[in-house]
Amino acid sequence: MEESTDRVCIVCNQPKAEGITIVSQFVCEDCESEIVHTNAEDAKYHFFIHQLKQIALPKNA
Repeated sequence: MEESTDRVCIVCNQPKAEGITIVSQFVCEDCESEIVHTNAEDAKYHFFIHQLKQIALPKNA
């Protein structure tokens, strides 16, 4: 029996199996790809920045 390892993406708030972890937050592959390919002038860019600000660095970092 295969166990589900889906984690919730901090950008799209959807459970996904594949992606990256930044500090302790998960970003799915789809959002990672979209972030990388979005121009700074695009309206979505500001949304991504807002969502990624949820990533808090440890105080002793």
